Amino acid sequence: MFTVLSDLRCRHHSKPGQPSAGLAALCIAALLLTGGCTARAAGEAAPTVPEYELDTSWPQLPLPNNWALGLVSGIFIDARNHVWMVQDPTHFPAAVGGASASSVTGCCVPAPPVIEFDAAGKVLRSWGGPGQGYDWPTFPHGVYVDHQDNVWIAGASTRVGPNGEPPDGMVLKFDANGRFLLQIGERGPSRGNLDTTQLGGPAAVAVDPQANEVYIADGYANARVIVFDADTGEFKRQWGAYGEPPTDAAAQPATPGTAASRQFSLVHCVRIANDGLVYVCDRRNNRLQVFRKDGTFVREHVYEPATRGAGSVGNVSFWPDEQQTFLLMNDPGNVQWVLARRSDGAVLSRFGRFGQYAGEFQRTHQMEFDRQGAIYTSEAARVQKFRIVNGVQP
Repeated sequence: MFTVLSDLRCRHHSKPGQPSAGLAALCIAALLLTGGCTARAAGEAAPTVPEYELDTSWPQLPLPNNWALGLVSGIFIDARNHVWMVQDPTHFPAAVGGASASSVTGCCVPAPPVIEFDAAGKVLRSWGGPGQGYDWPTFPHGVYVDHQDNVWIAGASTRVGPNGEPPDGMVLKFDANGRFLLQIGERGPSRGNLDTTQLGGPAAVAVDPQANEVYIADGYANARVIVFDADTGEFKRQWGAYGEPPTDAAAQPATPGTAASRQFSLVHCVRIANDGLVYVCDRRNNRLQVFRKDGTFVREHVYEPATRGAGSVGNVSFWPDEQQTFLLMNDPGNVQWVLARRSDGAVLSRFGRFGQYAGEFQRTHQMEFDRQGAIYTSEAARVQKFRIVNGVQP
């Protein structure tokens, strides 16, 4: 366990800068936990942006039944401050059996796909996998708990599965105990962005409790946001980048010095703010686009435009005050989290570096605020929690 020095605390930086040379040697061990450190002089004002440190007490270990995690593709914090996780047990670390859960030996057991933790990190419920009446996705991707405690899961695979399963083209709705309620779409390849009965590698969902509508980031094979009735699955509307009608034109990732793409390139998240604005992660175009609920384009924010590959805008989470003052984003291409001001999208701080140690990030997929402003990060084979140690509180 890392011990904090009496007058030095290693933290996530709330402002740009590096530790002084005199402190650098003292921070080497702490970099494994937080990636940076600051010394604060007596009487110095606390920052207005929160500072974080790794919470090594979460989750409570060991997990039940000798479980181990595969690729954690989604996390969500519900109204009770419980943490929901969806993970793919077939994507197991190579050290314990490689990509196939069936090859894992006595070291551990693949955990169930869906797990609910309480705020203290204790497992409360688990379920998921194939069942009667629905198509369980080859790659469960993204989880969302709505205002009625229903759990939504997207299926994002665009390839034939390891046992010959067709690509995923569905979103599933369950109650909190895993009882199946609704399926939108089905197994099979995309039928194009104008087809309103089939999805194409959906990545994430969000539910509007006022209209009881589910918004789907239909983005791995398609390039649109599509909206359905959350109980019946009836199609309502859809749109593409800038609120324009979606098309099947080939998506071209962002290229510096060229005009902004009029097509989404991997729609990876959708979130609805308290003020009714809809935030959409256009991951490979390195931008966050904002819309009204009817699809009218409002504005966009571009981040790290030179980023290639994984892109710089993977998901977005809102600070838990009424105004939702801050945005938290996962930047998978640069292996960092980003704190931004929601009102204008301005970046307030960045944190993170690639690595295998506690507090470093590997294959980051989603980052979420809880109800107290703590941050959870989902990665390959783990979720980490970072708690606030200084700065503004929700």
